Amino acid sequence: MKLLKSLHLRGWLLVGAAACGVVLAGAVTTLGSSARAGATLEERKLPMKFNWVACEPNCRGWVSAVGIITADTPKDFEEFARDRQLGGATVVLDSSGGSVNDAITLGRRFRNLGLSTTVGISLQNRGAQSARPAVAPEAYCESMCVFLLLAGKTRYVPAAARVRVHQIWMGDRADDAKAASYSAQDLMIVERDIGRLAKYTFDMGGAGDLLSLALSVPPWEDLHELDAAELKLTNLVTTNLVADVLPHVDVAAPAVAELAPKTQARFGAEQEQQPLKSTKTAEAVVPTGAVQSAGSQK
Repeated sequence: MKLLKSLHLRGWLLVGAAACGVVLAGAVTTLGSSARAGATLEERKLPMKFNWVACEPNCRGWVSAVGIITADTPKDFEEFARDRQLGGATVVLDSSGGSVNDAITLGRRFRNLGLSTTVGISLQNRGAQSARPAVAPEAYCESMCVFLLLAGKTRYVPAAARVRVHQIWMGDRADDAKAASYSAQDLMIVERDIGRLAKYTFDMGGAGDLLSLALSVPPWEDLHELDAAELKLTNLVTTNLVADVLPHVDVAAPAVAELAPKTQARFGAEQEQQPLKSTKTAEAVVPTGAVQSAGSQK
């Protein structure tokens, strides 16, 4: 998984990514969608932001969640959710992952609210005043984003989605993972967070195959992309109908930036309330989905 330091954090990046494409009526123009694609790439490098996308009177609307999961993300979501009736709503994810423990906290909150989850880019203000908001399925859900996807009571991944997973690793030694040395405390940190993530996975109804697939890929190899069979095997998908999570919503296919090759995911550590390090994911300078792939930031 990928190393992040754009937020001055080093961390862990544990799971996979999704990118989807479906062309239906209501697709946006090439010019407008290209601009949106560039904006999305920039947003994906920033801490996760939540926005409510309203599409009344024809649909209820949904939550757009874009960016990296940080230590502030659970608190930011609580502030966003305040005074909103989110029970049973859908969260549309576009994220490269983030903090393991904070993603677990956020995922449990999603489940408590009975939220549904999917992957996509929320499109608003598409030019014409009469144009309704839409969801472009060509988005990424990588690393801990996959566990947020798993938190949905109902979970939909478009047929063209790319869900990618990778092994946990210490981020400050990811540049040359084979040659680096590791202490007993490092091993303890890794095992502790694998245990936390395993419990969360089973609590959310996921399969052990998800952890097995992620932990089988070392940091010096490409992210593993889950195919349709593996998405079912891991219980990441509960429905094959987009209408089950986004009824009456247009599914658009913008001219987004070319999907980048598989990228490495890397993990590191940071301080938490106790002296022990806590796992966090980290982002590359240019997130997955950019035309060019960039080296990991340190």
